[in-house]
Amino acid sequence: MRITLIGAGNLATRVGIALHDSGFRIVQVYSRTAEAAQTLADRLGAESCCQPDSLDTTSDLCLFAVKDSALPDLLPQLKRGNGVWAHTAGSVPMDIFAPYSTRFGVLYPLQTLSKNRATDFSQVPVYLEASDVTTLSLLNDVAGKITNRVIEASSDQRKQLHLAAVFACNFTNRMYAIAASLLESKGLDFAQLLPLIDETTAKIHELHPRESQTGPAIRYDENVINRHIGLLEDEELKKIYTLMSQNIHRAQNENSNL
Repeated sequence: MRITLIGAGNLATRVGIALHDSGFRIVQVYSRTAEAAQTLADRLGAESCCQPDSLDTTSDLCLFAVKDSALPDLLPQLKRGNGVWAHTAGSVPMDIFAPYSTRFGVLYPLQTLSKNRATDFSQVPVYLEASDVTTLSLLNDVAGKITNRVIEASSDQRKQLHLAAVFACNFTNRMYAIAASLLESKGLDFAQLLPLIDETTAKIHELHPRESQTGPAIRYDENVINRHIGLLEDEELKKIYTLMSQNIHRAQNENSNL
């Protein structure tokens, strides 16, 4: 199978490496930035491309791993091919390809990915959607070579997965960054929180997140909460702390009344 990989960022890099290591032939890597395209192409033994009109759309699979906002501008510039066009996005509907390809779909890995951090793709859930049974079979074959967890999901389900992932991953990571800044401002190391973070993460493998919630907000201990807010100098962080505390307390009361 010949695969054209459109994109050279975090997701494209990790998906491309997973495909390459599973025996797939990546024939071309596209990026708007020539250096990024060449760097990933060299790693995958592929040609590089930075011009849309030179992009090889004759491959069996054209896999788009670019920013969501880039697809509407990029797709009209491409030559039509007979292969499958699929994107890797959580929030983009599959039908974005309908005006440009007769066979299309989605191959969405639900994982946080970074160029410079290796990923065990065998454990990454990959969600599929396709325009027809034959295309779904092809995408299932591709996904099944790189992961043990292949799941069909509609565009609506995938949107909800992506929304949930933003709360569970992106927002949580931002909280880590805030915590790190608070510690570093007093000469403390963020690593001191790692045992706490590890235990919090381990608990939700055994308990529902609602059951594992702890902290002063549950009982709305105003003495502790007000002291914490007083320690914060940034007004936005004060609002975040207040809103999160109120939300946790309200949710705790609602759950206790169920």
